[in-house]
Amino acid sequence: METLSVPHARPLPNGFLDRLSARFGLQCQTSEAIRAQHGASESQYPTVLPDAVVFARSTQDVVDCVNLCREAGVAIVPFGAGTSLEGHTLPLEGGVSLDLTPMDAVLAVNHADFDCTVQPGIRREALNAHLRDSGLFFPIDPGANASIGGMASTRASGTNAVRYGTMREAVLGLEVVTPQGKVIRTGKRAKKSAAGYDLTRLYIGSEGTLGVITGITLRLHPVPEAIMAATCPFETLSGAIETVVQAFHCGVPMARIELLDAMQVHAVNLRSKLGLPEAPTLFFEFHGTPNGVAEQVETVKGLASANGGGAFQWATLAEDRNRLWRARHESYYAAVNLRPGAIGLTTDVCVPMSRLAECILATRADLDSCSVPATILGHVGDGNFHLVFSIDPNAPHEMAEVEAVNHRMVARALAMDGTCTGEHGVGIGKQQCLIDELGEDAVDVMRTLKQVLDPGNIFNPGKIFRS
Repeated sequence: METLSVPHARPLPNGFLDRLSARFGLQCQTSEAIRAQHGASESQYPTVLPDAVVFARSTQDVVDCVNLCREAGVAIVPFGAGTSLEGHTLPLEGGVSLDLTPMDAVLAVNHADFDCTVQPGIRREALNAHLRDSGLFFPIDPGANASIGGMASTRASGTNAVRYGTMREAVLGLEVVTPQGKVIRTGKRAKKSAAGYDLTRLYIGSEGTLGVITGITLRLHPVPEAIMAATCPFETLSGAIETVVQAFHCGVPMARIELLDAMQVHAVNLRSKLGLPEAPTLFFEFHGTPNGVAEQVETVKGLASANGGGAFQWATLAEDRNRLWRARHESYYAAVNLRPGAIGLTTDVCVPMSRLAECILATRADLDSCSVPATILGHVGDGNFHLVFSIDPNAPHEMAEVEAVNHRMVARALAMDGTCTGEHGVGIGKQQCLIDELGEDAVDVMRTLKQVLDPGNIFNPGKIFRS
């Protein structure tokens, strides 16, 4: 995709880059290659170059960078792993891309209290590797090996959310640098608090528009005694979805339950060589005691069989489970690569469980009349599903067709009292959808918060809503 030069709404003041370089030395980079790396994303949006990239190694580095940017009126965009899907880290007004990946330490693990405190740049997989011998793990798994700071900023969830919740539930407190260069702490390690406004939840999901997260205190969970994973093909998409709904009505506490439609299974087989039957398929994972897992399995097998499910294929060894979930996590790339040279567009919605089957089946029918190949997959245990389109970059009409399908899917979800995005966030792509969902007055409250907390509009401008 092409690289765009940004027509700056706020040109850099004379001498700003010199002052930035004087403070940060080699931590400040202006080469085009590094700027392009920080101006690209996993989304369909073109690359947008920042004016500079600053690699922060400490909270003080963040404070100093924020102060320099505020004094000069320069935009600042926090950057983690760059795996977000709605253009969250694109520097739309140029300025500084603040790379937090060097801040990747585990600051404390409190085994007795089941929590830990980390810096924002540590990645999800690295945190769990650090915890491996503790008997604890961090369960939020958005698929990508995202940074913890980025996951907090976008209110990430993923495959384990049905049992363990999302980042909203996982974060106990934050350290945040405000646009005024102040360092605040939003919460302690207590499991609950009634002390004042819930600042932690204000910053979670704010997409870097209100502050820069420099520390996160997280809930941890004990590693289950027994873990079993399985796949099950179904004769129909509706049979697979009905199995999910019935399982929850029966109170089965599944850890993960993922849906892949037939085209997505075909794509996964091509990429990951799983050899699965190319039919609508559920991926399950069960956590608990050996007896508890056995009971869960028997219940779900009975429900699946009654809904047209086939034979279960089991993955009980850790390496087999890892291979299975790695294939699921790489499903985006598998779907995009159904067409050589294609670019991907992925979108998501979330609806109440009682409307899930209706929403997915209507969306699949819409996709069947679309000329652009697309797959459905999702964390259906909490009503969230995704579309992945494989788009010819040389056919502009395809993007217009895809945008129309996405608009219809979002409208369908909102009519069912759902949301325009279950976990991708708003970023650039769903700003009008946010207004459609909550109304202009509610979005104006968000604008008011942004204006009060960041009057200079220097933190990640142009995201979530238009000022």
